[in-house]
Amino acid sequence: MPFVFTKLFYVLLAAGFVPLSLSWQRPVLRWATLAYDVALLLAAFIDSRLSRLPASLLLEREFDGRFAVGAETEVRVKILNNSPRAMTLHLKDEYPPEMKLINLREGHARVEAHTSATLAYTLIPPKRGRFDFGMTAVRYLSRLGLVWNQTRSGQPQSVKVYPNMRRAREAELKALGARSLVASHRKTSWRGEGREFESLRDYVRGDELRHVSWSATARRGKLTTRQYQIERDQTILIALDAGRLMTARIENETKLDLAVHAALALMSAAARGGDNAGLIVFGRQIKTYLPPKRGVEHLDATLEALHALEPEMIEPSYARAFQFIAANIKRRSLVVVLTDLVDEEGSRDLLTSLKLLRPRHLPLVVTIADRDLKSVVRDAPVSAHDLFTQSVAEEIIHQRESALRLVESQGGLALDVTAAALTPALLETYLRVKERGLI
Repeated sequence: MPFVFTKLFYVLLAAGFVPLSLSWQRPVLRWATLAYDVALLLAAFIDSRLSRLPASLLLEREFDGRFAVGAETEVRVKILNNSPRAMTLHLKDEYPPEMKLINLREGHARVEAHTSATLAYTLIPPKRGRFDFGMTAVRYLSRLGLVWNQTRSGQPQSVKVYPNMRRAREAELKALGARSLVASHRKTSWRGEGREFESLRDYVRGDELRHVSWSATARRGKLTTRQYQIERDQTILIALDAGRLMTARIENETKLDLAVHAALALMSAAARGGDNAGLIVFGRQIKTYLPPKRGVEHLDATLEALHALEPEMIEPSYARAFQFIAANIKRRSLVVVLTDLVDEEGSRDLLTSLKLLRPRHLPLVVTIADRDLKSVVRDAPVSAHDLFTQSVAEEIIHQRESALRLVESQGGLALDVTAAALTPALLETYLRVKERGLI
């Protein structure tokens, strides 16, 4: 068993040098000092061997909730001393090296008999996935106090890091503000251009004639308008592309990471709006499918499905994904396709496959740009490199705009947004679709 000497050992060892300093004329003192040092080392060795970590001293690792990307989570190592004697310990926990450590993950503790103590530290996970904690390194003071014994205790442990739901909800609030139904626990009516009749009111200038109730006008003797409320219990399906282009990184996140949090914000907004939201993740094959529902359990199932999702370096199959949607979703739905397009071939595949969704469903194709390409071409080039960069940017802009215009020509909706504008633009479009009664 490895060990290190304590301060007490070194003090006793230093005390042995006192008679050695007087041994110039007395050789017997040298032998006495040597015997003393050997005895001290032997005592330390025996002390180390006899001082075992009691089996009744247990280490348990606890977490302050589940881990989420970019969120601080407290880790607690609880020391349960069920032995009949006090223990002086120094602990150092083995945490996943990919996570960012906020404060010290080690510390001293004296734990009295039949009591407990806790070591706490904070971690921030950088990404979704599964991460591994190791065992806890323990130094404990021997019975005679001559050495610190070293061992490892506790159990290795795996944890899941989920998408940050708080981040998604904050983005929802920021994008929709007062329209997000944040504090609503009762059934709230959103007035707009929906298709559910809500009430009658007097006609005012600017009302559409198609909303005038002529029978009520005849009864009341004045123009009367029907007022509608936005329909609830509609269906939203989010189709998340996990193909090659979604591996591109924007700052510290992939496009898939950005799409995951935008999808969660949309699901949260849909639930607050009384709608059912589902999720399909696809690459060449269907990876995940969650039928449209709402509620806490459904949101937990979504987080579970997304926590370990990674994009693959292969082109996605829009045809296979849209065939699956057409076969499994019979009710008219808003199908939000979170993807990206760069070349003409990828655009052609998407546009051809969209026919599988129309006319039953309303597709909304959302493409995530690497950056604001329009800002690249805004200024006059000052070098050959700038000229080349602008030429490439203009070609990409042209291809993207052409593809999205074709989406709209087929009766769908299209958004081409930067990472920063992704969630606000997506939520605004969702709300506008509801207000206009398009689904």
